[in-house]
Amino acid sequence: MILVSLLLSLGFTNEIPTKIDKVAYDSVVIEKPLPILKTRSFKEGVTVRFKRGLDSIGASYASTKVAADRLRLGLKEGLRSGTISFDRVRTAFANQLVDKIIPHWYGTPWSFGGHTAVPNQGEIACGYFVSTTLRDMGINLNRYKLAQKSPIDEAKMISCGAVINKVVKDSPEKAFEEIDRLTEEGLYFIGFDEGHVGYLLKRKGELFLIHSNYFSPVSVCMETLKESRVFRGFTTFHLVAISHNDTLLQRWLDNSAVL
Repeated sequence: MILVSLLLSLGFTNEIPTKIDKVAYDSVVIEKPLPILKTRSFKEGVTVRFKRGLDSIGASYASTKVAADRLRLGLKEGLRSGTISFDRVRTAFANQLVDKIIPHWYGTPWSFGGHTAVPNQGEIACGYFVSTTLRDMGINLNRYKLAQKSPIDEAKMISCGAVINKVVKDSPEKAFEEIDRLTEEGLYFIGFDEGHVGYLLKRKGELFLIHSNYFSPVSVCMETLKESRVFRGFTTFHLVAISHNDTLLQRWLDNSAVL
């Protein structure tokens, strides 16, 4: 009891973390994320934010980046030996980025010029949020160069030559229907005309926007695309597959530069 009281006095929580199933193959352990729709209740206008203790964020984020690199090497070896398929690479990459790397950033304040490299220390703009998390996932890119591009040029760089879908509709409802039609389960880059960028996640058939939000909560968050104020303020969008972009993922595996 004395130990528990001491931990609480130092600001630690005594909540028991949610159990996560693990699957092992070769030397790599992939943690299977709990389905978003079962772990979070998304109602109209609700965004998701996570708070973490600043005293441990540096060390834990560094460990998460190391884990991403180990995953990359393990997947590359699995492909070489023929023990896994490329589908495993697609799934593992998206899960590691969405469920391991990005959650550290939830709650990090947005600012137009923000470019912090450390979650919840300083501020981060939308472009730097995307470029920094991709870099920290292990993609060989210059985060400054990518973040300073326009949304369409950022889409071109991330695409590595893959198809860029342009959606132009005169209402949010029509735009949503078209984006839903063009996407399958997985992770995408989404550019908003000339004004904003973020990730688009389709999971369990529902679309989510993960971005550094300049509207409330004015921080990195995840929200349903349909109810996003940012989404509803644009009529032109650029979509690029990330988890279904085999050229990009192969460059990740090989540590080849994305230019």
